[in-house]
Amino acid sequence: MTLRLLLIRHGLSSYNLENRIQGRNDLSTLTPEGISQASKIGESLQGLPIHAIYSSPLKRASHTASELLRVLSKSKKIILDNDLLEVDLAPWSGLTIEEVKKQFPNAYLTWKKSPSELTLKREDGINYNPIQELMDQAEKFLEKIFLTHESDKDENIILVAHNAILRCLILKLLGNPKDGLRRIRLDNASLSIFNIEIDDGTPVGIQIESLNSTAHLKPRFPSKGRHGRMILVRHGETDWNKEGRFQGQIDVPLNTNGKKQAIAAGEFLKEVNFDRVFSSCMSRPTETAKIILEAHPALAIQAKSDLKEISHGLWEGKLESEIKSDWGELLLAWQTAPENVQMPEGESIKDVSVRAIKCWQNIRDSLLPHETVLIVAHDAVNKTILCNLLGLSNSDIWKIKQGNGAISIVDITEDSGLPDIVSSLNITSHLGGVIDTTAQGAL
Repeated sequence: MTLRLLLIRHGLSSYNLENRIQGRNDLSTLTPEGISQASKIGESLQGLPIHAIYSSPLKRASHTASELLRVLSKSKKIILDNDLLEVDLAPWSGLTIEEVKKQFPNAYLTWKKSPSELTLKREDGINYNPIQELMDQAEKFLEKIFLTHESDKDENIILVAHNAILRCLILKLLGNPKDGLRRIRLDNASLSIFNIEIDDGTPVGIQIESLNSTAHLKPRFPSKGRHGRMILVRHGETDWNKEGRFQGQIDVPLNTNGKKQAIAAGEFLKEVNFDRVFSSCMSRPTETAKIILEAHPALAIQAKSDLKEISHGLWEGKLESEIKSDWGELLLAWQTAPENVQMPEGESIKDVSVRAIKCWQNIRDSLLPHETVLIVAHDAVNKTILCNLLGLSNSDIWKIKQGNGAISIVDITEDSGLPDIVSSLNITSHLGGVIDTTAQGAL
């Protein structure tokens, strides 16, 4: 079965508005804007069957859950679960961020740079590690969910909670990558979706469907920081995507639907002020970039050969069924351990990763703080870049979904000692609904 987890951060709260630390303090409530945001999440999920809804018992989360459920007109009971409580920052709860900086300068610096190393003191004088406790809590919750919802049917489960616990849930699903808490962002009322294959109560396959989508809100994008922003797009659909053929470096053009996807991406991005645009040198991403840039006619596309798709060698132009008959063991290895596969007369995923990440890094290092750049590339290229940004390895490329015409947003960190931030990943709502329904064809 496939368990689809829809992770929702609560709407804007009174403490969010006042820049106060909330933690497990239950004095913070939804603002009118937060209530409106919760309603909009419900509207975005219309038509999607919901099998269960879990929420943190804290008011800002449970109110968000009840409001989105009201809009969905579902008769589901909200299951309040203490394992969805926010991180315990008791010594700081209720203080403004500026007050925490002044009263706990060293601890706050640790929180910003290495949150998993933060140690605080309880009222009884005992020291504790808030993030380690929260990671254990996240693991406990996931184990419970996997066992509770084990069945032979696919299920959609809503989880409404808080910033830190949701990040810990995500990191547990991803294998707890290094510095993971500072690699991702979750905005108020954002939606993140994970697809999880369950076998005998155990996850056997995990995929990020989307991360931190705020497309249902205004503004539709997470706010940009004081440093550069990179928007990564996968090209629109081709006939070979639709047919499930391995296209690799064969220059297959967009089909009619792919052009429509590019138009939709352009409409979604039309209010973004791009400073520069880069594309793979192949025709399908170049055409996608040109269509997106119809709203930005003064910009020229800079072609990058290192962003071209993986070379599948002798597999190119073939269906999976054709490859299976001649390279069955190699195909199985590609599907289960892609980092170990050298394509016959083609590339390995490491080859792609090295050139794609180098190209990405060169563009990244050239960015001025005010700049926003558009980069249009391919499935394997985008996956290796995003894996690197998330602290994952080449063995994890199947954990990353990249739909045709999908949009991901990366913000350059303001601290050179911290990783850049994946602010959104695989947003396809501009193509029709929160679920990615683009072609499930080969690379």
